[in-house]
Amino acid sequence: MDDTQLSRYARHILLNEVGIEGQQRILDGSVLIIGLGGLGSPASLYLAASGVGHLTLCDHDHVDLGNLQRQIAHRTSTIGLSKVASAVLAISEINPETTCVEVPLRADALQLDSLVSTADVVLDCSDNFATRYAINLACLTHHKPLVSGAAIQFSGLASVFDFRHPDSACYNCLFPEDSEAAEVRCATSGVFSPLTGIIGSIQAAEALKLLAGIGRGLTGKLLTVDALDMIIRQSKFHKDTDCKVCGR
Repeated sequence: MDDTQLSRYARHILLNEVGIEGQQRILDGSVLIIGLGGLGSPASLYLAASGVGHLTLCDHDHVDLGNLQRQIAHRTSTIGLSKVASAVLAISEINPETTCVEVPLRADALQLDSLVSTADVVLDCSDNFATRYAINLACLTHHKPLVSGAAIQFSGLASVFDFRHPDSACYNCLFPEDSEAAEVRCATSGVFSPLTGIIGSIQAAEALKLLAGIGRGLTGKLLTVDALDMIIRQSKFHKDTDCKVCGR
């Protein structure tokens, strides 16, 4: 770390749990963020500000006016740009040392397999179940930690599936694909703007702890946020041995 980096990341280095070694691991880290909307926006900005050395940003969409209520990586001036290009502009202003790779497409299973294989940590900031299940499978296949988040209306959740450990539950253990869960989107149901910032920031925090090797975090735990009454709950869950994705 040079003098500029020591100054930029001084408040991290002063934390006994992080220190110089932990910050160096963050600097050397590679994070894949899938979805640069309400969750991916704050997550990407905090990860860049914290010094993550390499961010791969994947999103097929373009910025429109309706995004700006909650997607804080984007600006009025970037309406019409791809969300990954817009996010890179914001990230470069915060921390030009962070290397960004733009993937302006909706990643299919084959592309996810390639993207996940080179990441240290994966953030699922997507907005649909099909993508979440595909990300879950790719992370399980490559034994990569997955930080999952979701937000709709006034309700949000976050969890970590650390596939570096064989006893880790997967996303399908928690939300089985054949459970006929309703597909609810903020486009038709709305979402409370700060809630996406809360959940996206939690995802960034969990990713940083995984990179630095500190804390127990949300592995095996589901954090739920009710932003209307501001109630935060945490519950534990375990691997489902009958899970069709990760069970024996």
